[in-house]
Amino acid sequence: MGLFERFLSLWVGLCILAGLLLGNLFPGLFSAIAELEIAHVNLPVAVFIWVMIFPMMVQVDFSAIKDVGKKPKGLALTLVVNWLIKPFTMAALGWLFFKVIFVDLVDPQTATEYIAGMILLGVAPCTAMVFVWSQLTKGDANYTLAQVSINDLIMVFAFAPIAAFLLGVSDVSVPWDTLILSVVLYVVIPLLAGVLTRRALDKPNNHQRLQSFLQAIKPISISGLLATVILLFGFQAEVILQQPLAIVLIAIPLLIQTYGIFAIAYLGAKALKLPHNIAGPACLIGTSNFFELAVAVAISLFGLQSGAALATVVGVLVEVPVMLSLVALINRSRHWFPG
Repeated sequence: MGLFERFLSLWVGLCILAGLLLGNLFPGLFSAIAELEIAHVNLPVAVFIWVMIFPMMVQVDFSAIKDVGKKPKGLALTLVVNWLIKPFTMAALGWLFFKVIFVDLVDPQTATEYIAGMILLGVAPCTAMVFVWSQLTKGDANYTLAQVSINDLIMVFAFAPIAAFLLGVSDVSVPWDTLILSVVLYVVIPLLAGVLTRRALDKPNNHQRLQSFLQAIKPISISGLLATVILLFGFQAEVILQQPLAIVLIAIPLLIQTYGIFAIAYLGAKALKLPHNIAGPACLIGTSNFFELAVAVAISLFGLQSGAALATVVGVLVEVPVMLSLVALINRSRHWFPG
């Protein structure tokens, strides 16, 4: 790892501070950027995420994807954690903290909205950023793509029923335009670009051009991550400074949920004796969230200024630092796994 990658957590911390500072100094600029969206998907953020994902997609070897089905344990672990455990533990933690532990700090209506926002995060496993986390842990690019694709397919059918059940309502409206556009932007387009690039650069007996290209664009990928962090924290800078207690109260159960789900998945991967390059991404998909979808549903159900919308935004804010800490843990525990 180069100097830039080795101290990535430091650069992310500096970008968080830069986002907060710039967001407060130039709120009008960040408001204008925030309005550049289609179906609740912010286009500048989408571009930066695309820049992050593209190098991962270039590594996908379609000739090897056919072998993914021969290793079903990683897929099974991802599906069990994402759909049978995570939504329900998120709902339970939300209830515990905002109906019991923090009951004297938050009014009942706001507490209910915070719980709703947490539930929406819990029912939306990651689609885009997991490609970045997989790359940072040297995950199997082909297997990661298969895991994300299967989760996206299940999400189309399972998101609304599970969210409706946990929220106690029957009319959860899934913003299909947000869901479809996000999958197209974060999976389909970068995948096609990656396939075409790989086909143009890679030769059967000489991978030098491909490896040189990947090495050259790696800094661009990390730069996309840092730019995304600045934008996300810049968008919410005023909210963070105006409601610091609310941010902290919401962040506590979210942090417990994130590290708890990761522990369950990682111990499960170890028990299943998964190879490290499959175990890492399998655990990170469920640990991180599809925040664009969660934010869009929270706004459509409860309103832009609701506690539910704020909770989903806090999920976005804590995700990058937390996921980097888990990436570091995965890399340091490589010796726990075969391969």
